[in-house]
Amino acid sequence: MNQRKNVNYKPNHTTMQTIQQTIDSTPVRTFATEQPEYLLIQPSARHELKNDGLNREAELIAQASARGFVLAAFDTCQWARALMPWHDDAVSVDCEVGLHARHTLCFVLHQLLPWLEHNYGRMPCIVGGYSLGAMWALWAACQTGKFGAVAAASPSLWIDGWSIYAQANPIMAQSVYLSLGDREEHCRNQRMRLIGDGVRRQHLLMQTQLGNHRTTLEWNHGGHFGDEPQRTARAFAWCMDNLQQG
Repeated sequence: MNQRKNVNYKPNHTTMQTIQQTIDSTPVRTFATEQPEYLLIQPSARHELKNDGLNREAELIAQASARGFVLAAFDTCQWARALMPWHDDAVSVDCEVGLHARHTLCFVLHQLLPWLEHNYGRMPCIVGGYSLGAMWALWAACQTGKFGAVAAASPSLWIDGWSIYAQANPIMAQSVYLSLGDREEHCRNQRMRLIGDGVRRQHLLMQTQLGNHRTTLEWNHGGHFGDEPQRTARAFAWCMDNLQQG
């Protein structure tokens, strides 16, 4: 496990092209550097759009890694419906929650990725995100081998049944990055207090399945809310660099 250190990254002055379009009725923002080498896939929600969060994240990824990339952030207006692989009342009492995660994965595999590959070419693909988006990314990488790495920043692994699912469904990615804020497991919510043990178990499982050099657990200062673009950017940058080294 790694404690986050303050690192002064040298800016990557690569030109960034930003495009906003709709793919199969889903809004998608893409951020592309010159000569991209990786496709980065991320579900996004309103909280990630605050304070220009996605633009900031793309810039931070470019600063943190010398590798070129295309970041595709697709909109999930109904966050829990789109990303929860099964129902959990602690997340939402909406009966639709738990029914659509597979539809979201089908969109990525059969609509978004073909569009990206048509426009930018085939290259290694990394799936990632923050909070429920990070949990969904881990779940998706247990469903398909399409993703070379998972960038899971503060994943919501406190949801009911996650540990059983992860044990029964080996991850198909080559590398997995995990992170958590050091105050997240000290919150008042009794269910969310389980997050520390959940992420530690996931890290141990990834070490067993992938080997120590193919996974990391980074501890950030603070709780769940804060520095989301920075945390997610570090997750994607680590995955790109780890796949490159491999």
